[in-house]
Amino acid sequence: MAESAATAPSAGPTLLGNKATDMPVVLASGSRFRATLLRNAGVPFTVDVPGVDEASVRDSLKAENATTEDVATMLAELKAVAISRKHPEALVIGSDQMLDCGGVWFEKPVDRDHAHATLTALSGKSHRLVTAVVVARAGSRIWHAMDNVTMRMRPLSNDFIAQYLDTVGDDVFASVGAYQLEGLGAQLFTGVEGDYFTVLGLPLLPLLDFLRTHGVLAR
Repeated sequence: MAESAATAPSAGPTLLGNKATDMPVVLASGSRFRATLLRNAGVPFTVDVPGVDEASVRDSLKAENATTEDVATMLAELKAVAISRKHPEALVIGSDQMLDCGGVWFEKPVDRDHAHATLTALSGKSHRLVTAVVVARAGSRIWHAMDNVTMRMRPLSNDFIAQYLDTVGDDVFASVGAYQLEGLGAQLFTGVEGDYFTVLGLPLLPLLDFLRTHGVLAR
């Protein structure tokens, strides 16, 4: 569920924060997973959720034969720039994740049948999670990073998928692949090649380095 605009999940631990900076940080996302990653890493931030029509942008870029990486970066930038116009003094973080399986893009499931179809399509195959993060200030992109991870899903029986969906409930609708690797979703895979934080929806380590260079976090 999207968080309300300008909410403050929490400040980072004082030991790791930089009290000398007055530069605020805003997360342009309603994702509780991204908010948790930043909070656990000690980043002080507030949340302001953008009203970007992601589906329309994605469809338009797909018609132009844009790459998966380009789409993820563009959507992350649109979110960050839109919110940075409201908070021109802040560093605004936007992020987006795309799932590509053999050239087919998957979106977050809208209902149980969609989630079941997604897991059936991914069963026994490898797919890529492409995650982009953009930081904007005063309406312009000032930094970005992109990373991708290869996920190898084991063959899943229909009975297992049904039991999995029963167990995870509505959490299945929060991920493009109908799973969360940090929870029961780990049972779906035989291997993961790449950064764990990227799987969760944010290339966290390069972002933290950027925040250190801008005085948000202690060096």
